[in-house]
Amino acid sequence: MQASLFRAIRHAAMIAIWMTLVVHASCRSESVPQDARGSETSAPPQSGIWFEEVAAEAGLAFTHSIGPRRYDFPETIAGGAALFDADGDGDLDVYFVQAGDLRAAPSSRPANQLFRNRGDGTFEDITKFAGVGDQGYGMGCAVGDYDSDGDNDLYVTNYGANVLYRNNGDGSFSDVTAQSGTGDAGWGTSAGFFDADNDGDLDLFVVNYINWRADSELTCSRTSGERDYCNPENYDAPARDVFYLNNGDGTFTDATRTAGIDAAFGNGLGLVFGDFNDDGRTDVYVANDGNPNQLWLNLGGNRFENDALLAGCAVNSQGAAEAGMGVAVFDVEPDGDLDLFMTHLRNESNTLYINNGGVFDDKTAQLGLAAPSIRFTAFGVGFADFDHDGRLDLYIANGKVTLDGVADPAGMKDPYVDPNQLMRGVSNGAFQEVSPIGGTAKPVVGTSRSAAFGDIDNDGDVDVLVVESDGPVRLLRNIANKQGNHFITFKVLDEKRRDALNARLTIRAGDRTFARSVESVYSFCAANDPRVHVGLGPLKRVDAVTVRWTDGTSQTFGPFDADKLHTLARSSRR
Repeated sequence: MQASLFRAIRHAAMIAIWMTLVVHASCRSESVPQDARGSETSAPPQSGIWFEEVAAEAGLAFTHSIGPRRYDFPETIAGGAALFDADGDGDLDVYFVQAGDLRAAPSSRPANQLFRNRGDGTFEDITKFAGVGDQGYGMGCAVGDYDSDGDNDLYVTNYGANVLYRNNGDGSFSDVTAQSGTGDAGWGTSAGFFDADNDGDLDLFVVNYINWRADSELTCSRTSGERDYCNPENYDAPARDVFYLNNGDGTFTDATRTAGIDAAFGNGLGLVFGDFNDDGRTDVYVANDGNPNQLWLNLGGNRFENDALLAGCAVNSQGAAEAGMGVAVFDVEPDGDLDLFMTHLRNESNTLYINNGGVFDDKTAQLGLAAPSIRFTAFGVGFADFDHDGRLDLYIANGKVTLDGVADPAGMKDPYVDPNQLMRGVSNGAFQEVSPIGGTAKPVVGTSRSAAFGDIDNDGDVDVLVVESDGPVRLLRNIANKQGNHFITFKVLDEKRRDALNARLTIRAGDRTFARSVESVYSFCAANDPRVHVGLGPLKRVDAVTVRWTDGTSQTFGPFDADKLHTLARSSRR
């Protein structure tokens, strides 16, 4: 009785707070962050070439297609990818999610493609052998060893039925969607595997966008009368996300309702996992496009509660629900808790939420991340120490979804293109934009969607894969000037020899402490390299690494020499 009363009071308080915030909120298309009016630091851009584009020479012959432009709403966000070891040889392979003509028969659409890493900087297309050429209208993908057999399985989200591929252990896969019970038929975007109940099996969370149908598409145009894509608010049809509980026998149960996930709807695009309130259970954060974001706190017993509003990460500091696209989780201070960064629509700026013991503060302007993003629409995003100086940097993939009247910056005759951006980490957790824009000699300009992050060539630094909507893929090889800086990389495994997803690491080296976590699920519609990479600056040794596993127990490893990949394996649960 008392618990029910508390929840009722708490719910009423959330509504009151939300109504107060809405009174002061700006409209979605007009909100301007405080720093854009002059409060943010005006430090000069950091210059340098950090990446070179090598997709063609690497053999990644993939071009994303949306078919003929009909202004169907799903065309605006398609384009996902995964960097993962599909064949167990220690190299990152590449999986691309394709779209094609939405109104055509699936059999006539181009298929998704899997490229095997040869280990020499080049790739070969093994889609037919691997059996992963789904021809649904693709969005994103997730990677995880759901059946605990030691290899990575693959989940693909679509507008329409999703697909689960089980890894056969030889580089080929089997479609087990029907028998596993995971073929949700909504409009899936980001998805991810995580252990919700700490039972040793990976469960699955699928983010859905809106309830859209081709036969009810709207016709939208700019004030000039030019045809354009609609805004998601035009449809007023937010969707429910899906939570699948792993039964431990190769099947899943749809536990969305019993878990409480059906208590909130949204236009879901981005997804991350983490123990945001430090209670030893993995929580779920969903970035929504134009709706308040959701922080699903894990209550135990496979129950969740949306705490985003009270936690301060549902809307921005002005009380506005923004166009959440991609999302990343990291510890910027580091102080031992997980912070959040989200990409947004132009005129909204991207948003950084700093976690203070389970309560979040919007610190975007103070840390230099608002003004550089105000003129762009951003999707894929990831943090990594690209130059090994001991500070996290930030790469952002940009691309418009509606016309804005700004001239095409690259002469591509495509009104939806934007340049991508690179933000360099500087002192006190702040960031400065790198020039030339995006850190490449020739700016990467396109309608970028997914960005996936990982060490493609196993040379000890983090590379970036960018999927362009209706364009060729970009592979950005890291050539940043490391200036003699060192690095260390960890492959963190649980007791079943799987990537220990969402485990958190505290790395101590000399007088420095670094905080990282084992993450595959972040960015936008992407699966990323789960290996933990740390730039060490001049340090040549790590003294100790403490791993906090997802059940709250910890183990300490070390010491370790720098400039190597080390494996941290959990021997048993304690």
